[in-house]
Amino acid sequence: MKQFRKPHLAVLVAAAMALAGCADDGKDGTPGEPGTPGEPGPGTPPPTVEMTEMTNVKVLNFAVEEGQVVYEIEVTDQDGTLVVGLDSAEGKFASWTERGYVLSRSGEGTLGGYGNLSTEGAVLEMAEPGQYTFTLPMANVTPGEEGLLWLRVGASDGPIMRSKPMVVNKPENTHSSTTAACNACHVDYATSSLKHPSYSAIDMEGEGDLVGGCLICHNSVSRADENGGYATNTLSKIAHVNHPENGFERDFSVLNCATCHETTPINTSIAGPGCVDCHNPGAAVGPISPNADPNFDIRAIHGQKIALAEIDTLRTTHKTTLSAPYWDAAVAWESGGTGAICTDLKLFKVEGETETQLDIGALYADHTLVYASAYIHAYDSETDSLIGRPSPFNAQQYVARDDGTRSICYPSLAAADGSYGTQYSVADLFASSRLTFAQTGWVDDDGKDGVSFTTYSEVVSTDYFDVDPAVTAPTFTKVGAFERRLAVTNDSCVSCHNSETNYHKNGGYQNGGVDCLACHNNGQNRASKFSGPGFGPMVHSMHWGEGNTKLSEDGTPNSASKLNAENCVTCHADGIDLYAIPNRYMLSRAYNEGGDSKVMSSPVTANCYACHTSDSAMNHMTQNGGEVDVVADPMWFTTPTAESCATCHAEGKSFGIEKFHVFER
Repeated sequence: MKQFRKPHLAVLVAAAMALAGCADDGKDGTPGEPGTPGEPGPGTPPPTVEMTEMTNVKVLNFAVEEGQVVYEIEVTDQDGTLVVGLDSAEGKFASWTERGYVLSRSGEGTLGGYGNLSTEGAVLEMAEPGQYTFTLPMANVTPGEEGLLWLRVGASDGPIMRSKPMVVNKPENTHSSTTAACNACHVDYATSSLKHPSYSAIDMEGEGDLVGGCLICHNSVSRADENGGYATNTLSKIAHVNHPENGFERDFSVLNCATCHETTPINTSIAGPGCVDCHNPGAAVGPISPNADPNFDIRAIHGQKIALAEIDTLRTTHKTTLSAPYWDAAVAWESGGTGAICTDLKLFKVEGETETQLDIGALYADHTLVYASAYIHAYDSETDSLIGRPSPFNAQQYVARDDGTRSICYPSLAAADGSYGTQYSVADLFASSRLTFAQTGWVDDDGKDGVSFTTYSEVVSTDYFDVDPAVTAPTFTKVGAFERRLAVTNDSCVSCHNSETNYHKNGGYQNGGVDCLACHNNGQNRASKFSGPGFGPMVHSMHWGEGNTKLSEDGTPNSASKLNAENCVTCHADGIDLYAIPNRYMLSRAYNEGGDSKVMSSPVTANCYACHTSDSAMNHMTQNGGEVDVVADPMWFTTPTAESCATCHAEGKSFGIEKFHVFER
């Protein structure tokens, strides 16, 4: 039974009414015996179109026969209306062999086949409106042969527009990389500016099948090999060789196989597909050698080279805790005087339900640890914003406690910039700590090769700035937990930066970049090579804005520029709520080439300006209350801005941000 879309329901109803009112002259059907209805007439034909803005294909049936492939399809337009007049179709078939997928272009051992309506003997016939049979000769295919079958209809210049490529059939368990794994970084390859985006395929259910669409041409065997495949670069070579050599700027390791392979690769022979890319370059590809041991995971062998198991063990069997800031009157300073603001850092070994405290000082002395310190931060509890770091840089003193605790103490708290001293008197305080295990012993590498733990303490209110600590001990009262307004997901950064290393300053990529906040926040006022202030604007700029080139010595864009900046879902998988962004300024020295620290910017504008730096974009933002690099109010974090971006650009609005940036896969 044919299914009709609702827009055509009125046509059917009108047709039924017309039939009911016709004279009984036999023209509308064959008269029946008295008391019985006659046979129905042909009815009204379904609506059809001869031009499309988008062409959709439904495969009704297919067959791999002797010397040919036959597709039975239904073709509709963007509204579901049947398409007539189709005169363009093409198909491909990559054979599944002991060497993987092969679609040969020529040679004695030719496998698979491809062609279109210009291929001798190809036929495209329409049986009923919108329903076609496409018979494509492929001399080398045999009945029932297993392989990757591909189809596309229409033409790029219309009138029936070219459909998305479709993977019609693909044998199960023939590859271990997934479309989801590729899309973790590429998001939607079809909208990118990379090679062949128009070949991004869908499966029979209309879901993306990027891997299948690539494999049809970038087979398991290179074209350069004897009796090889369709393309010179195999898909595995693109991943194993081209990605690290021509792709990531930093902190990507091809040895972290799980990034692309959700299950262990089927081949375990270094002479077979995939392995030969690295282990035997230039050699002919031999047969696939699957491992018989179900517990064998070839990904772990590669992970050993970058100590993935060791890193994971460290992370899962250790944890740190950090106390809220408190006053310790007994801390004596070499320069004279006693008393300090301290926070206690503890390290624990975790084994099941048992937690054993370790001696930080002893582990630091034998270079098991390469870093263990803490900062005191100012915090605005109303907006959950970090507004600076009053603990003087490199003024801390370490106090070893008997139980292995390391207390990090500061003799006094002061503003990073003297002109902003008053901001801390109305703020709350909390502490952040960072502790790093050495991976290769003591290496002066800015902590990049270590395994770091970052912890944030509870928040306290204090009268520290209202009393003379030398006379009256200040009080610290807990007011709640440190909260972060998380606009990204925990795995946002590690989706692409998979090396398990840190970026710098012992800060890693885990948990949505939470490590970075200790230095890159609304009030720290980092220059970040003038790429962008705070955390969000800095990340936007470093990946797709001006910071993308400023971070490189020669001004060439980094690897993120190869990704589609409009696709934000990798980081913002839950969308963006512009109304949730606190309507308060952020210090923005990074947007000032002169490094002027006494400037501020409104927050939504600061994030957008990280990439949208044209005069017209800036004019639009300022006309709607946005500001960049205006003279800073000493109490900037309590000052509301006038920007009204959410009025038009919040999700769901007429010009909602989701209409310009993609937040769904």
